[in-house]
Amino acid sequence: MAFKRIYLYAYVRSMLFMLVACCLCSTVSAKDFRTEQTVDGLSIRTQNYGIDIHFKGFRYDLLNEKGDVIAPAHDTSGLFYHGEEVSVTTLTRIDDNAIHFHVTNTAGIPAEVVVVPMPDTVRFSVQVMNSGATDKQITLRTGGVSPSFGLGDHSGWRDSTDLTGYSSDKVWSTSPHRAMRLISNFVIFPKQRFAEVNVEPRTKIVHLMTEENAQGVAEATDLPAMYYFFGEPKQIYAAFHKVRNSDGYKVYKPKYEWFGVGWEAYGALAWNTNQQTVTQNVEQYLEQGYPLSWMVVGSGFWPNEDPSFKATTSFGMWDKKLYPDPRGMIQHFHECGLKFILGLRISFICEGPYSSEGVEKGYFLEENGQAKVFDLWFPKRPVYLLDAKNPDALRWYMDLCDKWIEYGVDGFKEDLFGYDEYEMPDDKIDPVNNELMERDIYLMGRNGYLAPPGDIQRYDDFNYNQDQDRGPINGLGLAYSGMFNVYPDIVGGTGLATNKYDEVPVETLKTYFARYAEYAALHPSMSFGYGPWNFNDPQLNKVCLDAAKLHTQLQPYIYCSAIDAWKTGFPYTMCPLPLLWPDQPEVYELENSTRRGYQWMIGDSLLATPLYGNDCTTAQTRDVFIPPGKWMDYETGDIYEGPLALEDFPLPVGKVPLFVGGKGMIVVQEDLGGLICARVYPVALKDTSWTFNWPDGSSTSSIQVNSKLTPESVFEIIDMTENSHIEYAILDRTRAITFELKKNHNYHINSKD
Repeated sequence: MAFKRIYLYAYVRSMLFMLVACCLCSTVSAKDFRTEQTVDGLSIRTQNYGIDIHFKGFRYDLLNEKGDVIAPAHDTSGLFYHGEEVSVTTLTRIDDNAIHFHVTNTAGIPAEVVVVPMPDTVRFSVQVMNSGATDKQITLRTGGVSPSFGLGDHSGWRDSTDLTGYSSDKVWSTSPHRAMRLISNFVIFPKQRFAEVNVEPRTKIVHLMTEENAQGVAEATDLPAMYYFFGEPKQIYAAFHKVRNSDGYKVYKPKYEWFGVGWEAYGALAWNTNQQTVTQNVEQYLEQGYPLSWMVVGSGFWPNEDPSFKATTSFGMWDKKLYPDPRGMIQHFHECGLKFILGLRISFICEGPYSSEGVEKGYFLEENGQAKVFDLWFPKRPVYLLDAKNPDALRWYMDLCDKWIEYGVDGFKEDLFGYDEYEMPDDKIDPVNNELMERDIYLMGRNGYLAPPGDIQRYDDFNYNQDQDRGPINGLGLAYSGMFNVYPDIVGGTGLATNKYDEVPVETLKTYFARYAEYAALHPSMSFGYGPWNFNDPQLNKVCLDAAKLHTQLQPYIYCSAIDAWKTGFPYTMCPLPLLWPDQPEVYELENSTRRGYQWMIGDSLLATPLYGNDCTTAQTRDVFIPPGKWMDYETGDIYEGPLALEDFPLPVGKVPLFVGGKGMIVVQEDLGGLICARVYPVALKDTSWTFNWPDGSSTSSIQVNSKLTPESVFEIIDMTENSHIEYAILDRTRAITFELKKNHNYHINSKD
């Protein structure tokens, strides 16, 4: 193999196989499960699920807590390894926490299988005993199950979020002509109430066919951790969250500023960045009232006179002509209230300033004992790649990052790409991202395995000349996968700054730009690059400014949802509807390039219904699905009772595509500057409570609605912390109650009728 590293996993396994099945009692008590021998195998039961293992072929059914089959056993064999199916299974022993089997495939190759049942989760581990076999594939499989969702970036290049029909024996972070950087093989089946993941950074196998549901590893002698999760979606994501954090794929607490409106230099200026152009462009946004909170300069800041320096690994070195006063520039932006972010990669130009030291000390990935040379899409010259799993190399790299931090840089946009032809593990950058997050450095992640990298996760470049349905499908796929702080690229993409679309009618581009702004505003994070004013259309600029202000107004609420997601693993910031209404048939018909019902929940109360997709420059209406319950148009105050399909619902450019329902409570920045106010809408149900997480990430305030709310009711609001009555106002169109919140104060709303 040209370039390969094999990673060893630590897990408990037994090498002693004992034929003691006849000595086992028919029922064995254990800590979290019970077992019972059956005619053809073993029945495993917990309080929340069951597994029936059939010894012939090691076939297994997955059952829910009622005993109903939710994933049928594979037709012939539940375990396939080294080119053959399992034929013989022997139960060897049952411990307090695990069940051990000895299996043999039809080629006579033995293996050990360990099943560890836990309250909401079961883990399968496979260890093949004959490492000399030529075909190293190991796959665990059931019969087909549908629909299914997840797979990170691998879900983004389809015509639907439903993965039924997906099949690949090479699920990894390389794919010709398609960027696969945010990698997850977590798959959830909401209708059946289970999910699965084979925790494996090496090349993976995933089959989601009508006849087979399978996950495995392409070349190995072991499959250490194949998990199945059971229960309601929130229960499933909580269990998956626990597995990620315990198995080395930590989910980090995100930082508030990232959830505001940003600016990226490449979208505005392409490669032509310098201190003057960057400053002028950002200041123009600020002067026009755009509430920016972060900015990225991803390229062009490095010394340009020497080609060996033209990379983000020119740590601490600026182009002295283009950036004569970087400290002063960064300080200026800090005074404007912006976090300053630089582009960052782990690719070192071979002749670059730090490469000789890295080679000498063995800090780069190696092949045959030598630092391996890579040819990537960028930089344009041969490079070495940091060996991020080498602790000494990681410390060295962090010391180099400090050279940027010393200038006042707040964080980085991690942006390695163009490595398609090389076989590398999906977690190749995870140690760098994790260390940056441990140090509380602001991080936009673009590469990672299983856990969300950084504070926000930016999906691949999204431009006018690309499939516009890919964006929503990709974003929702990431949310299903637990990479929930989705950032949908720069509004308008990166081609407008280079006049790439000069032949496209300007009216088409203007509509595209407006739709993109309204679409991005409903994501966890959004940004601008190319100035809307360049179209010389005041109405377009107003639409874009309104979208930016809406996002900033909702920033405290969105961040509250991000903290809930960080605590629980559930994708509150961008939650696909099948995860909240898994028994509602209509929710499985929305997220595709035919219906284009790209809808999601933001937190507990907001339903996003943006009009987007390949028809975004021509369509004026959408069929909008209203979930069960009472929902109010965020803008007009019109109320709808779901479940309901609003056919041809008007969504012209300029209309806020939001509905309020669920718990009916949100928090906004009323003055876009710090005054945090609650809004409680008359769709909130009696005896509903909600807890708001403040922007500091630790303070909370709770709101309890004790009475049925109607537009005609008279209320009182009591600050339970101070035992005092609170003044409030009623919003005109929606009749929402609004009042100022205080940190760590709790409020009750009572009717005085």
